[in-house]
Amino acid sequence: MDFDSLPDLMPDPVSYYRRIDARTFAPTLNVQGAWNAHEQHMAPVSGLLTHCLIRHDPRRDLALARITFEVLGLIPALPTTVEVQTVRPGRTIELVEATASAGGRPVVRATAWRLSRQDTRAAAGGLPDALPDPQVCLPGAPSTIWPGGYIESIELRHTPDKSPGTGRAWIRTDKTIVADEPVDPVAGYVCLVDTANGMNVRVDPRQWLFPNIDLSIHLYRDPIGGPGRWVGFDTLVSIGTDGVGLTSTTLHDECGPVGRAEQILTVRPAS
Repeated sequence: MDFDSLPDLMPDPVSYYRRIDARTFAPTLNVQGAWNAHEQHMAPVSGLLTHCLIRHDPRRDLALARITFEVLGLIPALPTTVEVQTVRPGRTIELVEATASAGGRPVVRATAWRLSRQDTRAAAGGLPDALPDPQVCLPGAPSTIWPGGYIESIELRHTPDKSPGTGRAWIRTDKTIVADEPVDPVAGYVCLVDTANGMNVRVDPRQWLFPNIDLSIHLYRDPIGGPGRWVGFDTLVSIGTDGVGLTSTTLHDECGPVGRAEQILTVRPAS
């Protein structure tokens, strides 16, 4: 694909995408990736897929408990079509799948397990400690480390004890996933989770490349997300000796811990 021939992304004050038709969405400048100016960042793409999954045959009696995204290649900054299907229907357990395509090929595939909602307050436990409140954390400037329109769209706060490859951070955005339509708070939350791989880097991204080729999110309660809501990361980045790394994150919202995220990384020198 000739990236020099791609149209420029248009600035947008409110959203990551504008709907074109029932299945197709136009990306705005807010989706622009950090590794390449002509690609979409995985974070808003995952939010878009989650938005479409939640709107597909909605079941309020089922909780979105696990969603896994497989990155099938570079995601060009072009109109993106999303196809959704139910793979395994069920009364208490259901598997749904969504595929995003851009530039004539599939670019990200998502599978999501929906599980029956039950009252398990009597059995609840084993939760991590909550993160410090965002307002007592230190403001950060992610655009000093990463370029791109998506990074410009987020606000960062972090605890003072961060070190290379580990740390606790909060991010939020004032952007919605799709302009002029309601977005479920869970989709609004998931839209920012992929950012975990870049908020507590172990190595300098100007010297090393370490994109994730997947994102798997496990949720034990519905998170609260959307414009203005904080998404919290307690992250450890591990890099092995053979070109593979792993970003592991305990996920939080403003009410406490909500689940886990894992991202496998392909690691190589930048030059």
